[in-house]
Amino acid sequence: MAQGDTLDARERPPAFIKNVYKFYQKWSKDALTSDAGILDLSLGLNPGNCNMVKKTDKLSRPTVYAACCHLQGGIGLASNLSEADAEVYEAKDIPGLLLIPSLIPGETQRDLLSKLLHRDISDQRHRTNVHLHHRLPYHAAQRSSSLPCEPDGASRALSFFNMCSTSSEIFLPLDDSIHKPFTVSQFLSRKLRWLTLGGQYDWTHKRYPLENPPFPADIAAFIHGLFPEMIAEAAIVNVYRPGDTLSMHRDVSEECERGLVSISLGCDGIFVVGMGSESDGNEKSFVIRLHSGDAVFMTGPSRFAWHGVPQILPGTCPEWLRPWPATVDSDFNHDSKDPYEAWRGWMSNKRINLNVRQMRD
Repeated sequence: MAQGDTLDARERPPAFIKNVYKFYQKWSKDALTSDAGILDLSLGLNPGNCNMVKKTDKLSRPTVYAACCHLQGGIGLASNLSEADAEVYEAKDIPGLLLIPSLIPGETQRDLLSKLLHRDISDQRHRTNVHLHHRLPYHAAQRSSSLPCEPDGASRALSFFNMCSTSSEIFLPLDDSIHKPFTVSQFLSRKLRWLTLGGQYDWTHKRYPLENPPFPADIAAFIHGLFPEMIAEAAIVNVYRPGDTLSMHRDVSEECERGLVSISLGCDGIFVVGMGSESDGNEKSFVIRLHSGDAVFMTGPSRFAWHGVPQILPGTCPEWLRPWPATVDSDFNHDSKDPYEAWRGWMSNKRINLNVRQMRD
């Protein structure tokens, strides 16, 4: 029996970790940047933060390169990777919480965004928060139940970013007495909150159904190449804007104890993790600032720890990622042939988090 089987998915977090979460939720960007209690591995280890983490392992650059190539169908990356291996750190107070800063190279970050937000969101087998109350205006090809995981170039033609705001491309409510229709532009700009891949989690009953659509094969191979201890079977893709949060929670509905993988893209986020309770007198919390390309692997005792995101820091998306989905190369000439020129800067104030898990052993 997995440890998660004995934990209640509806249980509320203990007071101590809720207080940590609320504390950082109220802070300004400048205060968060200067707070010594927040680990920022982009600054390296120093006497002030070396008591928070320890180096435990490395991921070799050939391993990272091979994993990234899976997203491009075995095609090599155009940009050169750093010759240095990716350092793996473990939080000293939260055993099994592994942190890998700057793991995902920029080219792969852009490619991953395209897979998730051009292709996978356009496959109606995957659900979004919008499905709860509205019908999505899929293209005819998108409505096919056998839509393959096509190469990125082919799938872009089906992207919601390619739709115009015509009357036939309106998100109509399931019940127009309760909800109003909205446009594709409104969907992409502020209505979209999350997308689920593979295992389609039942939020009402806190469980996965027995039958699920397949997880995107190239993303699964990418994740497995980096984290061979687990098989990617389900994921939630969170779409954040400044002011958005993710409440403290535990992921306890999976029928196994394989680790959780979290990959950050775009703006920085404050990530809070906590273990223990008031009753056992062993309350532990950990706070880290996550940057675009960072990865978190929650394994061992940390697998079922409380965690959440109290803040997204505005204006922190890397400059080279801000133009997405517009082509980065046209940043200075604004090529009118770029099909996404109208969406240039969409990522500039967004944080996308890919959280992947294995459902069953």
